[in-house]
Amino acid sequence: MTSATQHPAPAGSGTGEPAPLPRQRGKCPFSPPDELLQRAEEHPVSPLIMADGSVGWLVTRAEDVRAVLADNRFSADILKASNPIQVIPEEAKQLPPDPAFFIHVDPPHHTRYRKMLMGQFTMRRVRALEPRIAEIVTDRLDAIEAAGAPADLVRDFALPVPSLVICELLGVPYAEREQFQTLTAAMLRTDATPMEIGMSAWNLRQYLAALVATKHDEPDGALISGLIHDSDDEPLTDEELTSIAMLLLVGGHETTANQLSLGVFALLSNPEQLAVLRADLDRIPDAVEELLRYLPTFQFGVTRLATEDVPVGGQLIRAGESVSLSLSAANRDPSRYADPGVLDVTRTGNQHLAFGHGVHLCIGQQLARAELRIALRALFTRFPGLRLHGAIEDVPLRSESLIYGVRELPITW
Repeated sequence: MTSATQHPAPAGSGTGEPAPLPRQRGKCPFSPPDELLQRAEEHPVSPLIMADGSVGWLVTRAEDVRAVLADNRFSADILKASNPIQVIPEEAKQLPPDPAFFIHVDPPHHTRYRKMLMGQFTMRRVRALEPRIAEIVTDRLDAIEAAGAPADLVRDFALPVPSLVICELLGVPYAEREQFQTLTAAMLRTDATPMEIGMSAWNLRQYLAALVATKHDEPDGALISGLIHDSDDEPLTDEELTSIAMLLLVGGHETTANQLSLGVFALLSNPEQLAVLRADLDRIPDAVEELLRYLPTFQFGVTRLATEDVPVGGQLIRAGESVSLSLSAANRDPSRYADPGVLDVTRTGNQHLAFGHGVHLCIGQQLARAELRIALRALFTRFPGLRLHGAIEDVPLRSESLIYGVRELPITW
């Protein structure tokens, strides 16, 4: 397989000079870096300097990002690819792949696990969960109201709601939330060392391995027990179950919690759009889709590795070259969205890429949508005078994490 460093952008190719991934945001906390959007406009496929010094490609146009995500000639194996944020230690690359950590595994291994989990994340199951999600949301709002203003929306609402939901779905004790919340947040930091990230991942894996072991003798009606006791296919090993539990636990609360808190922050910072929403809360489903498009929560995109030569956006990506797909830039593509830099809760037909595309399309997307719809409707119904407690520029951002958001969101009403 050819190394990416052997194929820098040829002179005069029109793709621009190799450069690192832009990470410095401008004044607007809801926009991707200005330099990223400028590169997307000038060179939708441009040479990118990866964290290990190799040169790969940055793909930013919605059509091209969607095409790469749907193309099986691009591998999701991050241990083989280079990425623009972190250097993968050589010892990690020598480890055998973990097929059950299926977001980074290609078919056919990926197909088996995804098929099993699709049976657990059906629309019927999500709809059946909605009354319980509503109860959780109401309980948290009751607690906020009882404690009185001001409150921290992250600590008191945006983090507890998806954490409680995913705990109930998986069968993880919510009383132990501080342990797994701390570990998952540490795993997603971009300023941590590989050793620190590895230790956090190892500790979380040990915690979940012990939990999986108890489910054999003490089954419940939750997802982990269902995978152990209700599967008609080849039984999963405890190692596979632990990997699946780890993936779902991290993805099930970190992404939704940050999308919820950042979404409320964006609405409170755009009073005209919030007024439109408050006047007609039936617009909530469209508003959720617009917030998913507008907010760069998964701020550094996803990485793929070309397994053969593939043309993308008029540029030949060679076998062995790594490709960074900017979901946030794709969701601001002016050829796909009118006024893409404007938050518009009345926007319809919003086919964004916040959940990815292709065989790795987020398996929990319908659950996340349900949580966001229920939480936003209840929050703005309960507190019609909800507003920021302090200035927009004083809200601390999670710029150091793979999952962008706010660390705290002071609110009053």
